Amino acid sequence: MKWLTLYIKFRLWIGLVLLALAIYVNMQTSFWPSFILYLLAAICILGHFLLGPMRLIQSAMEAGDMVEAKKIVDSIKFPRILIKPIRSVYYTIQGNLAMVNQDFAGAETLMKKGLSLGGSLTKQAEGPNLLQLGMLSIQKGNMKQGESYIRQAIRAGLPDSENNAAAYLQLCSIMMNKREFRAAKEYFRKAKGFKATTPQIIDQIKQIEKYITRMPG
Repeated sequence: MKWLTLYIKFRLWIGLVLLALAIYVNMQTSFWPSFILYLLAAICILGHFLLGPMRLIQSAMEAGDMVEAKKIVDSIKFPRILIKPIRSVYYTIQGNLAMVNQDFAGAETLMKKGLSLGGSLTKQAEGPNLLQLGMLSIQKGNMKQGESYIRQAIRAGLPDSENNAAAYLQLCSIMMNKREFRAAKEYFRKAKGFKATTPQIIDQIKQIEKYITRMPG
């Protein structure tokens, strides 16, 4: 809702204006007539520092505007003040932005930090984050760690067919490298079963299909 977006965007300034009004009313009358103004000011100011503009960041990312998302993330000057679940989401989003900028080392550090904080708000992001960590590990040549992260991602739950297909294709590739052909074929079958529509995944399936039918097992 537009009014909520505007409120979050200007919450701190609204809180400071309410605080100034509360002080003025207090000086002109007494504390109790100004109490509601103090309360509203505290809600706005504490909300700004403890909750942050997460809704604005997520809206920008959903719209594909990574420049705006990064701008909003960078506006959070004191992330350690954010409440723990929100702080977890903050580091997760930072990790995703680092991935977009191909800062893979930074992305890995930030995603691990977000996962370590836990919280119910990160449950939906846990699987995709673990999958990304697995892919980062594979890129670094650490196949064992990559396989572990991908298996954890599948257990944690992945949100859609694209993520599930990507996870099983990665496991298929790992099994092929380990020459465990029966397992590779099973993971490939599962990956195809999700009927992903992302061109990159479809192309990867076509490439693997050229070789997998000729494998023993």
